[in-house]
Amino acid sequence: MTTQPLDKRSTYISIGIIGLMFFVFGFVSWVNAILIPYFRIACELTNFESYLVAFAFYISYLVMSMPSSYLLKRVGYKKGIVIGFWIMALGALIFVPAAYGRTFPVFLLGLFTLGTGLAVLQTVANLYITLIGDKERAAQRISIMGICNKGAGILAPLAFSWAVLRPTDNELFRQIPLMDEITRVAALDELILRVVVPYTVMAIVLFLIGVFVRFSPLPEIENEERGNDANKRTSVLQYPHLVLGAIAIFLHVGTQVIAIDTIISYADSMGVTLLEARAFPSYTLAATIVGYFLGIFLIPRFLSQKLMLQICALVGLLLAVLVSTVQFQVGWLGFDLNISIWFLALIGVPNALIWAGIWPLALNGLGEYAKQGSALLIMGLCGNAILPIVYGGLADSVGEQIAYWVLVPCFSYIAFYAFYGHRIKSWTRL
Repeated sequence: MTTQPLDKRSTYISIGIIGLMFFVFGFVSWVNAILIPYFRIACELTNFESYLVAFAFYISYLVMSMPSSYLLKRVGYKKGIVIGFWIMALGALIFVPAAYGRTFPVFLLGLFTLGTGLAVLQTVANLYITLIGDKERAAQRISIMGICNKGAGILAPLAFSWAVLRPTDNELFRQIPLMDEITRVAALDELILRVVVPYTVMAIVLFLIGVFVRFSPLPEIENEERGNDANKRTSVLQYPHLVLGAIAIFLHVGTQVIAIDTIISYADSMGVTLLEARAFPSYTLAATIVGYFLGIFLIPRFLSQKLMLQICALVGLLLAVLVSTVQFQVGWLGFDLNISIWFLALIGVPNALIWAGIWPLALNGLGEYAKQGSALLIMGLCGNAILPIVYGGLADSVGEQIAYWVLVPCFSYIAFYAFYGHRIKSWTRL
């Protein structure tokens, strides 16, 4: 695969458009961190049920990523991006009837539709940014895009909480379980209707971004000639380093979402209210941005992107063990909490560069199969759907902190891929 040659101005504009796409990915995705506890209150859900927010949003990547690759093959990448943004706009609009009925399954339909649009956009954007420029600097470019993504992620929970939460809501949340049935239903109906305006605005903005992209100079990606062994391989599944990379992506994104989307609930288990804890996802995302800046500075000047992946996998494994086991209080940022919550936030640092390290290794040598390979890697994003559900079930049964043991085998596998799995080019070597 290759992109059409561009002059310098068009190149900068194109990279800016891709950066905008990553910003949108971040804003729409990481707002789930506040939606999960918000819906748990407004729709009266258990921990397990509330994590269906992440499940519905991210399972669309498993279902729709490969169909997205065929859509892109039929209409082209640029028109596919436009369609992706418009599908997302539709998903945001579905929140309106869902709110008026306070119907959680309809919210899940809206989240699935948002995720479907993102599946199209992610397939395009990650392939673009991996292929544009020097292969050894791919992790560096992905890190820059990651700053756009996680910067939006820092803003999203704060913007959403500003739009829907009120200073008096702490008292409201305490009173809801004590209300009679009629008063409680009225209070919950009023609470859920607050999402109508922000999601209507989101739908309009997403539609307009699609229009903007339609008339932008973003180039198409063209097929290159077949790879050296393309005549011997008839499916992307015949590339073990790609398939194993997709599994690594599955586990990596699951650890990322657990570290961000569960941190408010973990703080709640320590007695921190929703209004006080709403900034906690931003701490994890800020740590992730620190990781991205480290990648931009260190790769490839001082460390190769493969060595950085290996280091991050081991650091992530260490932090996962500390989150699951450490038990003592520490005062920081105005809170006196179990230090394990700060280890959870720090997982953002190694997580920043794991995605950036896996993609170039997994797509290496795919030739004309790069489109399908990219779609397969995007399918791995369903880890965002499944692993939070696993965590939520464990949290309900054994407690929030012990449930974080789910992170340990995830980082262990990522370390395996970083040191050995990416070098497996034939299934007979296993």
